Amino acid sequence: MDTQTLRNYARLIARSGVNLMPGQTVVIRSEPVQLDFVQMLVEECYLAGAGKVRMEWNYQPLTRLHYQYRSLESLSTLEPWEIEKYKYQAETLPATIFLDSEDPDGLKGVDQEKMAKARQAIYPVIRPYRDAMENKYQWCIAAVPGKEWAEKLFPELDEAEAEEALWKAILHCARADGPDPVETWERHSSEIHRRCDWLNSLKLRRLNYRSESHGTDFTVGLLPQMLFCGGSEKLEGRELWYNPNIPSEEVFTSPRAGDAEGIVYATRPLSYQGQLIENFSVRFEKGRAVEVRAEKGEELLKTMIAMDEGASMLGECALVPYENPIRESGILFYNTLFDENAACHLALGMGFSSCLKDYENYTLEEARALGVNDSMIHVDFMIGCADLSITGVTEDGAEVPIFRNGGWAVE
Repeated sequence: MDTQTLRNYARLIARSGVNLMPGQTVVIRSEPVQLDFVQMLVEECYLAGAGKVRMEWNYQPLTRLHYQYRSLESLSTLEPWEIEKYKYQAETLPATIFLDSEDPDGLKGVDQEKMAKARQAIYPVIRPYRDAMENKYQWCIAAVPGKEWAEKLFPELDEAEAEEALWKAILHCARADGPDPVETWERHSSEIHRRCDWLNSLKLRRLNYRSESHGTDFTVGLLPQMLFCGGSEKLEGRELWYNPNIPSEEVFTSPRAGDAEGIVYATRPLSYQGQLIENFSVRFEKGRAVEVRAEKGEELLKTMIAMDEGASMLGECALVPYENPIRESGILFYNTLFDENAACHLALGMGFSSCLKDYENYTLEEARALGVNDSMIHVDFMIGCADLSITGVTEDGAEVPIFRNGGWAVE
């Protein structure tokens, strides 16, 4: 891959992604892959003004071994130094960059019940620190090729060719293969903001989804205070903008927890906890997922919606036009960062308090009391397709076409 193109991508993540401020501390979390690029990214963070850059390494094969050999008690216990680390992050609010490269099948066969119970035990300990950081720090998820991920997407190519092909796909879908990705993203974000302004002007109270080809027939309620968001986001109480997802094609909101009826069919596989769930549907009654079916990974899907009280309710509705660079690439990435931005999607679990109008005036507890869903999970699954129609219902009962034939009904 051309060095200058990779350098531009690193600059995009540092400047448009987390939008670093002078002297700020940065944490980069990554698998031990693409080390030349990681070095570029660290340097670009410093050139953008970072005072300190700290690496935190993950390695999925070791995670697999931990779940295989450690006891449930061990997996469910945080050491004092680990708790202090969460506390320190909540106090210092470092900008955080996540580089995604994991094998979509990397945790296949791991004991699902053991993994779920360990997460359920740890979550109440880390939740206060996570809540304290909500909407108060910059973060960005971007991707780099991992060997196993590249081989899964391009099995017909040798290792080097597969890696190169995945680099090209990542950069193209992230709108980062041109001469100035930072400028490209400014224009792209402005267009997404324009869509948000239009949707927010409608004062919608419901969204009705229909797809004859897949069978989706579903309706979801929206809060009066809720706004559609997308593109760059602003930190609470500050005029500091950042882009949390690279790529991003979505306009999204958090629906009213407990207000959803009907059935939705996934149009792309879901990679969850290093395992794949494929060809599945979710049926909602009185706001909750009451039935899930899947050709592959059904038990994992059932485990997911039982993680806690809010896991079976929706935390996000995201609108993505069928015509977009990710879907047009023809690649199924088996990676939520990309696949969710290829199609309209919903998310089970945690909602976003930042989607409330004047959200700075609400505590998290108040936001949840209004109807923003609360959960330890937030899992996106894709339902967009070529014939998806979405009709909005306004506060006075008028119906407004939002999507027709998979795309925006109004230019």
